[in-house]
Amino acid sequence: MKKRLCALAALLLLTGCGIQGLDNEQYDAIGSGEQDKAEAPAQTPDEVGLSIHVKKEQIYEGNLLLVDRGHAVPPEGGGEPAVNLFEHKELTKGFGLLDDTVRLSPDLTRKFTEMVSAAAKDRVDHVLISSGYRDEDEQNELYEQMGAERAMPAGHSEHNLGMSLDIGSSLTEMNQAPEGRWLADNAWKFGFVLRYPKDKTAVTGIMYEPWHFRYVGLPHSAVMQEKDLTLEQYLAYLKKHSIRATFGGRTYEIFYFPISEDENIRVPVSGSYEISGNNEDGVIVTVDTGPDDEDRP
Repeated sequence: MKKRLCALAALLLLTGCGIQGLDNEQYDAIGSGEQDKAEAPAQTPDEVGLSIHVKKEQIYEGNLLLVDRGHAVPPEGGGEPAVNLFEHKELTKGFGLLDDTVRLSPDLTRKFTEMVSAAAKDRVDHVLISSGYRDEDEQNELYEQMGAERAMPAGHSEHNLGMSLDIGSSLTEMNQAPEGRWLADNAWKFGFVLRYPKDKTAVTGIMYEPWHFRYVGLPHSAVMQEKDLTLEQYLAYLKKHSIRATFGGRTYEIFYFPISEDENIRVPVSGSYEISGNNEDGVIVTVDTGPDDEDRP
């Protein structure tokens, strides 16, 4: 695309990360898919972009799936199956387990271990996992015990999705422990977010849970941290704005596309990309466009 959108927001800087919001008005035709449903003109050599074939089922796959009272866990679940960590001691390095029932996918456990290792370097080393994946029977039992104000019904909990975990400290409660403070400040650097913050209960519908962290991946966790957005707010924001973010010396551009059927979408930038559904009506395409402008020769 010959014309590039101008950034509406000034560059915001945080530790290794800068974020810009881009107005989506000029992307309306692209976002609706109307450009691809018509006969698309041939590209000229100086045009850049990606043409991606997206299947409808991709709405229900990926790291950004919203699961709450209004959005159930997709029938196929969140991805890699969970394993019993007590039976896989090779996965439990640098942290403890509350009991022998904790389950988590190996991939998410490795991401968690990376974060725990960084915490240990800051002498925060009393981390344990109190809960990971739960099946619907376990969630239903918890819901009946704790009630609607403190638990989600079966099939509507992120624990049923397998991408969240409850993190504790062997020292004290998480709202007072060094582990709780460290994670609140640093989890975003590793793709995790505090899912139910104290000041967002009206948005999430869930009481403050300083122990509940959700994996969304980078650069999304960095954007959510900088803009102080919950997952609900972030997905809603993406429907109105595309985002340019820099992290770790790389530049990313993030776009939302509504999807109602298998179709081709046109992304106005080039690079390697990832796709995640929102578990509702569309997909988020995250494009790694290369080194940050300041790092380019």
